[in-house]
Amino acid sequence: MAAQPSRRIIGLMSGTSLDGLDVALCRCTGHGAALDVVLEHFATVPYAPDLQQRLRAISQPSVHLQDVVVLHAELARHHAAAVLACLQKWGVAPSEVDVLASHGQTIWHAPHHQHRRAEFPHHATLQIGDGDHLAQLTGILTLSDFRQKHVAAGGEGAPLAPFADELLFRQPGTNRLLLNLGGIANFTLLPAAGGPALATDTGPANTLLDHVVRQHYPNQSYDAGGYLAAQGHVHAGLLAALLSHPFFAQDFPKTTGLELFSPTYLKASQAKTSTTSLPAP
Repeated sequence: MAAQPSRRIIGLMSGTSLDGLDVALCRCTGHGAALDVVLEHFATVPYAPDLQQRLRAISQPSVHLQDVVVLHAELARHHAAAVLACLQKWGVAPSEVDVLASHGQTIWHAPHHQHRRAEFPHHATLQIGDGDHLAQLTGILTLSDFRQKHVAAGGEGAPLAPFADELLFRQPGTNRLLLNLGGIANFTLLPAAGGPALATDTGPANTLLDHVVRQHYPNQSYDAGGYLAAQGHVHAGLLAALLSHPFFAQDFPKTTGLELFSPTYLKASQAKTSTTSLPAP
């Protein structure tokens, strides 16, 4: 398949913001630095509130292992149904798609600097949304579980965006920095002089922002257009407390997730600075 001059590929992505499943149908021609990608169709399929809540709950340390196992298969079925619905809407048959590429849903990310187990000085991560279910239900050749190969080779399995950033945005002679504000923020630095890209997580982003919005505005799930944030001002004490977490003192590159930057982390910083009841704009 890699030798084909043109491939039609569906990419699936669901980040830690848990707002839904992104479905992108792309036409890819060429290879490596000569790769050209044309977006033919795109949709975000929102998660139903019940599924969204269960995905949030599945990342809690107290979760029952059976819940993880069941959701691993169930989520894949939701994703397969979303893919088939999108293809029908776009007038594309599954047989016209060469590959379905699925990231899955990260439920626990454990680089060594987080788990700190002396007997296992390596990194680990886990995503659910079984690729075999996707392949069986859609009839499309499926590639999945992308992070594990990087972890097995000694990396932390994140961030993944740099692979695409390198191919799509590298410009000789120009320094480029691409910032991705997902549930966790990360950036890719593409040096003008060439050489390897630098990619790293930087800390929490939409995960905690969305949590605050849901807490204070029950009818909203996120701060659309940054409207609420634009009405306020920086609280220096709270910012200092948030930045006192040891993660921010670690050297780049590094990765993190909700395991460190959960609502508990935010609440602890608010308690230290008496900002639990900040006035809403």
